Parts: sequence; structure tokens; C-alpha cells
Amino acid sequence: MSGLACFKNCGSVMVTGANRGLGLQLVESLVTGGFSPGKIIATARDPGSALKLNELAKNHPQVHIITLDVQSQEGIQKCAEEVHQLVQEEGLNCLINNAGVNVVANLQTVTAEKMIENFHTNAVAPLMITKAFLPLLKQAASRAPRGAVSMSIQRAAVVNMSSLLGSIELVSAEQMNNFNWYPYRTSKSALNMVSRCLAVDLEPDGILCVAVHPGWVRTDMGGSQAPLSPEESVSSLLSVLGGLSEKHHGSFVNYTGEPLPW
Repeated sequence: MSGLACFKNCGSVMVTGANRGLGLQLVESLVTGGFSPGKIIATARDPGSALKLNELAKNHPQVHIITLDVQSQEGIQKCAEEVHQLVQEEGLNCLINNAGVNVVANLQTVTAEKMIENFHTNAVAPLMITKAFLPLLKQAASRAPRGAVSMSIQRAAVVNMSSLLGSIELVSAEQMNNFNWYPYRTSKSALNMVSRCLAVDLEPDGILCVAVHPGWVRTDMGGSQAPLSPEESVSSLLSVLGGLSEKHHGSFVNYTGEPLPW
């Protein structure tokens, strides 16, 4: 079975930050590609302004839009309660922590406030969201039939949308000249560590955890010079996610499937 086809056997997928960019493309590709999961839970801070997302939900009943401000702990808990009502005893199979921001600042313009803003959304929020949804992920993982693969998106998985720019090993002088973004890059490095720590804690319950780099994509955040369209990135990314297994647990992978250095 291909990676994309695996999503057809996935009961539920939740995508944070689904109102635009890669999050919106993830929802659109999942629901229109012929391999839709049973339920697609799309979160947005302001669903009322997410016109394209609302159109998808109107035309595809498996898309469920839920309000989520990732910087609000109260909002995270409320979202978890709403998702619980939606998935019931089946639990949540796949959580994609996609919501993120890019606060651009170099050494001259960076401030503590900019660092904290980016760190909260990109590193702290995915951890708090995963923690809040852990009971639902455990519930899904416990329902895996005997003999099923030990780890997969069909059982239970946490996917953290990271970035190549968070790789400490791959930092170069040329890269720093072009992407001298202290808040964004350090927040993604922190997210990578969050992913590694989560992998250790989630392993006993059979919950897969990976960090992924979606490529440099032409979105509001990626800019017009990026080489990849959202469709190209997400098509490859979903194929990779669908094929993940226990051998990928705790890893950092490219949208094409290759492992990346931390």
C-alpha cells in the first residue's frame, strides 16, 4: 500500500493552523485526493475568516473546523474537549502540529519579545497541544488490532512541522546571510528537541513522533522566491507520512523522506 493510500485507513487526522498555507493545503489534499481519512479536524484561530477552509468543509462533510488559538492554554483545552466529542472512543490517530509563525529579526533588530513570541508559537504550543491531546492519542493507539504495525499514522502519531533552518549542523555562513532569523531558527531548533523528548515519552504507548521539514514553499511565510508550490510539498509530504513506521520514530525527515541532521 502506498503512503498516500494509508490515509484511507486512518480514522482521524488533525491539522493545526489550517486556515492558510501548508495547513490549508494539507486539508485540501487529504479531502480531495481520493485517500481521505474518516475525519479531518482543521483548526484555526479565527475560523470565520478562513473562507477557503469553510468552503472545503461545506463541500466535504468529513472536514470539521474547530477554533484553536495555539498560544492560549484555555483554548487548547477547549479544543481537546471538542475533538473528544467528535472522535469519541476511537481517539485521535494523527496530530499534525503545523501552526507556526516567522518573526524575522537579525542581530540588530532582535528583541526578547520577538524571541519569546516565536518560541511560544513554534516550540511551546506544539508541546502543550500534544500534552492536551495525549489521552486521545493513547486511546487510538490502544485500539490497534493484534498483529498491526507497532507505529504508524493509522495507529497514533504526532507530526511536528519543523524546518531545515532549525538544523544546527547545517548552519552555514551563506545560509545565515540569506536567513538571518534568530527567532524563527531558534524556535525550530527547540521544536526539534521537543520532538526528540516526546518520542521517548510516547514510545511506551506506541505513539509515533517525528519532526518533518516540508521544504521551502511558496506561502505567505515562505515567500514568492521559494522553489516548491504548496501542492508539490504536501503531495510528497503526505506520501512520506503515510509510510512512516517505528524505524522513523524520533527522527527528523525531509518532505522527500530523507533523514536530516539535527
